[in-house]
Amino acid sequence: MPSDIYSHGHHESVLRSHTWRTAANSAAYLLPRLAPGMALLDVGCGPGTITLDLATHVAPGRVVGIDTVEAPLEVARANAGERTDTTTEFAIGDVYALDFADDTFDVVHAHQVLQHLTDPVAALQEMRRACRPGGTIAVRDADYAAMTWFPADRRLDDWLELYEQVARGNHAEPDAARHLLAWAHAAELDDVVCSADTWCYASASERQWWGGLWADRVTQSALAEQAVARGLATPDRLEELADGWRAWAAHPDAWFAVLNGEILARA
Repeated sequence: MPSDIYSHGHHESVLRSHTWRTAANSAAYLLPRLAPGMALLDVGCGPGTITLDLATHVAPGRVVGIDTVEAPLEVARANAGERTDTTTEFAIGDVYALDFADDTFDVVHAHQVLQHLTDPVAALQEMRRACRPGGTIAVRDADYAAMTWFPADRRLDDWLELYEQVARGNHAEPDAARHLLAWAHAAELDDVVCSADTWCYASASERQWWGGLWADRVTQSALAEQAVARGLATPDRLEELADGWRAWAAHPDAWFAVLNGEILARA
């Protein structure tokens, strides 16, 4: 079974980003496929904000969110409590060995997961196993090399280069979006429909949020720890990259776009 290393870790700055995600801004491509009563599995659910949104679209169907460690699941359960959702389940799970019988779910969903895996094709095959014949496998991942921003800043260029080095050092694929169709074909999924969408951060509040969380992630998260441990950067260099993010966030014309690839496939 593959042994994966999560490049981001679960620092507060990472969960700050993940908690912002909703079905509307991160899974809109999937929503037309959902119907009341469907059973849905959310792989790599993190703090559960997308999971809980999806649950409202398939209620009263069963919804389960899984992640590899307990920390984000505690946040997910707290979020469920705030929404008075008493039925959505959150549990530790492994995408390579899902603890469910064949054909359990109508929808198996993974958001920003495949990019962190050493064997995304095996993960897709296991997701298909747990999905009922004719059901939907839905995957969405970013493409780091396709991220773009203004104004230009060498420190952000260096941040991107460092992130890709760390991710590839974990035998993962940070530019996953462009590979999704190929991985789906390799997993022998059927009726694959591709799309793409973006996140864009340009308002003053968006700039402060996005720039601030990356300034923290590049100095305090598992990304920083891995970069220093592997000799890819020094703490002082990471502080310089964080300063680049803060400078970007403070610029009144600053703009940042994240390209996300999406696939819907039939089990």
